[in-house]
Parts: sequence; structure tokens; C-alpha cells
Amino acid sequence: MGHLQADFNGAVVLVTGGAQGIGRAIVQAFAQAGARLVVADIDEVAGQETVRDQATHGRARYVQCDVGKPQEVEALMENIAALEGQLDVLVNNAGIMISQPPDELPVEAWDRVLNVNLRGPFLCVKYGLPLLLKGTNPSVINIASTRALMSEPHTEAYSASKAGLLGLTHALAISLGPRIRVNAVVPGWIDVSAWKRSDLTLQEPLTEEDHCQHPVGRVGRPQDIAAACLYLASEEASFITGQYLVADGGMTVKMIYV
Repeated sequence: MGHLQADFNGAVVLVTGGAQGIGRAIVQAFAQAGARLVVADIDEVAGQETVRDQATHGRARYVQCDVGKPQEVEALMENIAALEGQLDVLVNNAGIMISQPPDELPVEAWDRVLNVNLRGPFLCVKYGLPLLLKGTNPSVINIASTRALMSEPHTEAYSASKAGLLGLTHALAISLGPRIRVNAVVPGWIDVSAWKRSDLTLQEPLTEEDHCQHPVGRVGRPQDIAAACLYLASEEASFITGQYLVADGGMTVKMIYV
């Protein structure tokens, strides 16, 4: 992948929800590939920790933003317009989950999940479009989830938001092409325990059974999703738009018999 790194020298990349988990790995990957990063997140402590991390090579800055609130997204894009002047890659990664039985889920909680996970990416494109149009090989990458394709109990809001994100992806690809490409990455089970704020307790260690559920033999890592983002944003993917790339170690194609 070394030849991909030069593609991002000087590129401006915005990662929402970039302070922890998959978002932090995406930030680090693009920074190591030479890009200038804007890390947008509601968690200032985690955001500042990410931009100070040696792995970002001083190429990242933090902006506090709740993508579920239009005025904050608009302010974020105004900030980027003033300091960077353009946007080459927008990674819509910010997302939340609230898990409750459907008859117990407050309507306000449903609205909050949909506002962050689905309306947020739309708002980022809406207000970021002038900046993307100034970018070089501009690309939007939406981080969805295999829960857009399959479910566990009590994940209605999250699953609906991620399925909607896949629809938004192909709709935007048609509306914004040929100038801007829009794709999605669909992560499966990704272990983010080592990519959280330093003061947060790590999760329990993974078991052999956890790994064996995946045809590739292991649970996913945030770096796996970051690598997919690097590819989709690169010139090598210039013929790909409106698509979603499932990165789940094969779990969604594995038949399970009880």
C-alpha cells in the first residue's frame, strides 16, 4: 500500500467521530499517508488526545462538533473554509447506538440516533459541498455497519440508521457525480478496545470462540476499516462510486446452524 500514501500528501481530510475507535484509526492512517486531518467529535478530551498522538505526526487538529445539530455542522465547515480552504476527503464516521426493546425505546432516543447516524452525514455533505468541490479527487466515505444488513434484538434505531446510510450513499453518488465520488464501508465486528480514550477501561479480552466466528479466523481491527477508507479515497478507486464495501471477516456470508 506504500504507493497509495503519496496520493494524500497535502490532502485535507475530515473525519467525524474521529476521536476514538474506528475514527481514530482512520485519522492516523490518513495522517501517516501525508494528509492534513480535521478531527470532529463531541468528546474534547478524546479529540485532543488523538491530535496529540505521535501517530498523527502533528497533522491533525480537533474541532468540537455534534453532527446531529445543523448549526454545529455549518460552523465546522466554516472553520475548515477559513483554515484549510478545501476538503478532499470527508469520512462520515460519527455514530451512536441506543439498544432498547422497540416498545420501550423513547421517541427522543430514536430521533437522536437517526439525527447523528443518518442526518449527520447528510448535513456534512450539504454544508461541506462547496469545500469538496474545491478539492482534488474529492471523495465521501460513509461508515455504515453490517447491522444495515442483519440484526440482533433491540437495535431498531441503529440498524435503520445504517441501512438508510447505504441508501444515502448511492443517492449522493448520483447527485454529486462525476465530480465527487461517494462510497460506504460496512464494518462487522471490530475490536476498538485499544483505540479508546486512555482513561476508559479496556474491554474483556477476546476469546478463541470470538475469533472462530469469522471465516478469516479473527475479529476485525480498526486498521482494517482505515485501510478500506484509504483505498476508496485513492485514485486507484476512481471508477468506484455508489458502492459499499463489507469488511467483516466474512461473517455476513457464513451460514450458522444451531
